[in-house]
Amino acid sequence: MGAPVPVPTAAGVEPAFDLSAYYPILIFAAVAAAFALGSLAATHLFPFKPHKPTRVKQMPYESGMDPVGSARMQFDIKFYLIAILFLVFDVELLFLYPWAVIAYGDGGNEVWRAAFRWFVFAEILVFLATLAIAYVYAWRKGVFQWR
Repeated sequence: MGAPVPVPTAAGVEPAFDLSAYYPILIFAAVAAAFALGSLAATHLFPFKPHKPTRVKQMPYESGMDPVGSARMQFDIKFYLIAILFLVFDVELLFLYPWAVIAYGDGGNEVWRAAFRWFVFAEILVFLATLAIAYVYAWRKGVFQWR
């Protein structure tokens, strides 16, 4: 088996597909799967479990402190609102970074920029305006005030 034969493509002459280039990925996946399966098998085949379960060994453990109270206590809704707002404004960045890189980066396609620059910019402004309205709405409802 020799080197791959060059193939003419629209982008020029490129080497043909070579499956041997993917062998390291296959070996890595096999080692990772073997490690995971070996770890699971080792916990069930060998007696690493405590042989004498006592009341203290079977208690829940929380950061070095004994648990106090019930695990079924209710949390204030503020925790959930803050978490959801964090996710909304965090996911916003997932949409803004790729747009900024494509629109203003050095390696962007000039044809794309010429055709879609103002349309995509208007869409981003609508997206940011929607987020601003949601932010003002949450602020007026008192979501950010911790009582």
